[in-house]
Amino acid sequence: MKEKDFATYLQEWVSALPSVDGGALFQHSENTAILCVDVTNGFCKSGALASPRVAGIIPPIVRLFKQAWQSGCRDFLLLQDTHEPDAVEFGAFPPHCVRGSQEAQTVSEISDLPFSAQFNTMEKNSINSALNTGLDAWITAHPQITTYIVVGDCTDLCTYQLAMHLRISANAFQKQRRVVVPANCTDTYDTPVTLAEQIGAFAHPADYFHNTFLYHMALNGVEVAREIQ
Repeated sequence: MKEKDFATYLQEWVSALPSVDGGALFQHSENTAILCVDVTNGFCKSGALASPRVAGIIPPIVRLFKQAWQSGCRDFLLLQDTHEPDAVEFGAFPPHCVRGSQEAQTVSEISDLPFSAQFNTMEKNSINSALNTGLDAWITAHPQITTYIVVGDCTDLCTYQLAMHLRISANAFQKQRRVVVPANCTDTYDTPVTLAEQIGAFAHPADYFHNTFLYHMALNGVEVAREIQ
């Protein structure tokens, strides 16, 4: 029998992702938190790193927020790039989401939600939401939270780093913790090979990185779903 190539296997895996029943997921809403990473103007609407593809996750995230709120969930964390003008990270990425700029602001579709006063916004200065932020302190202060839903961008950067931190730290400290990533609420930017060669940048085929990093999260115990219904 001919060995199936991994690209085919990966696409079949993504296509077969199960959905999660939101009613069951939020049955114990007091034990559930939604962590939303980098759904800001600078990644969705304007600036050097803004991506129309990433902007496409805004509507499903808004629907998820509303569903969670209506189900009694009250723990929403927005983890967002807020860089100084001389951020070291700008050596790897173009300047983006500088403190005080429009790029650093949460997209209006989220900030205008009627329950946005409930949101806890945490600034970060790298693609890792746990480094030099208040995330771990927040987790320690909320031991009742045992389910973390991770949404945002980019799948292979900040979303991956956040979901993996939650999963790996739970493993390291023997914590029972469910980490859920709905695939329709995360995405990444697209720089095709031809364009990358033309502009002298790194190629970044979005479908490849999106699917591969979803798979790698699942490989490490993160619960990757098609969506939360």
